[in-house]
Amino acid sequence: MFGFFKKRRRERIRRKTFPAEWVAILESNLGCYRQLSAADRRELQEHILVFLNEKRFEGCGGLEMNDEIRVTIAAQACLLLLHREPAYYPTLRTILVYPGSYLAKNPHDADEQSHRLGESWQYGPVVLAWDSSRRGGKNAFDGHNVVLHEFAHQLDQMDGAADGAPPLGQGEDREARKPMYRSWALVFSREFERLQLKAAKGKKTVIDQYGATNPAEFFATATEAFFEKPKQLRKKTPELYNELQSYYRQDPAEWHGSRDR
Repeated sequence: MFGFFKKRRRERIRRKTFPAEWVAILESNLGCYRQLSAADRRELQEHILVFLNEKRFEGCGGLEMNDEIRVTIAAQACLLLLHREPAYYPTLRTILVYPGSYLAKNPHDADEQSHRLGESWQYGPVVLAWDSSRRGGKNAFDGHNVVLHEFAHQLDQMDGAADGAPPLGQGEDREARKPMYRSWALVFSREFERLQLKAAKGKKTVIDQYGATNPAEFFATATEAFFEKPKQLRKKTPELYNELQSYYRQDPAEWHGSRDR
């Protein structure tokens, strides 16, 4: 019953008018916005309305929150939800935003701190650096996007584990999902190992070599490459591209005017 009312409430929110001021923000700060079809732009706007209604943004380190910050970050997070039945990151309630990189404690060593651009906690907040979030949104073709990265972690964590394998086969029964997971595991494990080998040898890669850290980081960095360097990724690792295309139900390489730099 609760799910029924939530669905109805979200439908009402999606029918609201998207403010013209917010459209201007998307046109300025989301580099891929004009590449999307009119239908995808409208769907993205609808998801942003729901996302901003359900998530709380907090400025940290002296950052004063405003619509530009909220809409820019929400747009990138919602880009991952197009063409799906979105759950809108169900365990996420709060996005903390710093002006730039921030110091964070090592969860395994309370005495150790490091500068970070973003973090994703399964039952806690997403933390982001605003300057990197804005830069990543504006430059949609460099293969680096901290918002896509951290929200890919959120998708990965939806099944309770950050292991590089998000829930697959939305709407399919258990038997139908089994071959999907087998294919995903085969392709992702192989490409993860290849990235590790290339990183160890200092070879250039389409996927950020931070993805060689572990399977969760591989999925997050592969997501960045899928949306920001789709043609290169499809050429170098077609099977990996196909897995991501099936999962995200999008084909960025075919966006009108899409290009890789």
